[in-house]
Amino acid sequence: MALYSTINYSLVLLGSGGTGKSCLAVQLCYNKFITTYDPTIEDTHRKQCEIDGEVAFLEILDTAGQEDYETMRPSYIRSGEGFLLVYSVIDRVTFNNVQSLRDEILIAKDSQQEPIIIVGNKTDLEEQRTVSTEEGYELACCLGCGFYETSAKLSINIENAFYSLIRTMREKRGSKIKKIKKKTNCIIL
Repeated sequence: MALYSTINYSLVLLGSGGTGKSCLAVQLCYNKFITTYDPTIEDTHRKQCEIDGEVAFLEILDTAGQEDYETMRPSYIRSGEGFLLVYSVIDRVTFNNVQSLRDEILIAKDSQQEPIIIVGNKTDLEEQRTVSTEEGYELACCLGCGFYETSAKLSINIENAFYSLIRTMREKRGSKIKKIKKKTNCIIL
């Protein structure tokens, strides 16, 4: 019998209120779509899955998007290892907030680069779209982040966005291990 080790990943969903952060997490973890809007203060969702042959345990922190809870954001960020920055493709204001969220992550983590995926959600509302796919992609490229457009309602591209973040987190972990190995010059005689 083969033994599998499960690797834990701590993800944080950030974005303005009403962008569908909770809907993305619930759709990924429970295959359900939430039809009523109930602003989140803080919630955690968990999912075990296999990504590229590796068993992964995802702990997804679903954060408050309302301005009333901005003071809690730095502690959310410090607890995370990877981040999904969610905006609504039908609300330009939520898109305009993405860069400041990314900057806040880098400041809180005291880092130049963190595993971040920018997610344009609500693509099922195409006729109401105010942010083009090209704009989202250009912002992600400019900020050095991955990019996906999703529909939590239709369950489009959700696994791709989350699993891409896990792959980016793995790369960062791998590069940290390589740096540690390079710094350690042990010789056994």
